[in-house]
Amino acid sequence: MEMNTIVSEVGTLVDIRDVSVNKELSRDERIAEFVQQIKNPYHFKCGRFTVQASFSAEGATLEECIKGILR
Repeated sequence: MEMNTIVSEVGTLVDIRDVSVNKELSRDERIAEFVQQIKNPYHFKCGRFTVQASFSAEGATLEECIKGILR
């Protein structure tokens, strides 16, 4: 994705703080509701920050990354 595309999309990103999921729904229904509201769970806002998640088959797991941060 080019930088211009990323910058132009920032204005359309959903702020995760505005997402509210009904806790009485089943697990699958909660996931579906979250994805419907957030639109792209790999690219969203949290306040003034833009979050863009990506994964690599050869990279560290999320658990390994968190352990590294907490050391």
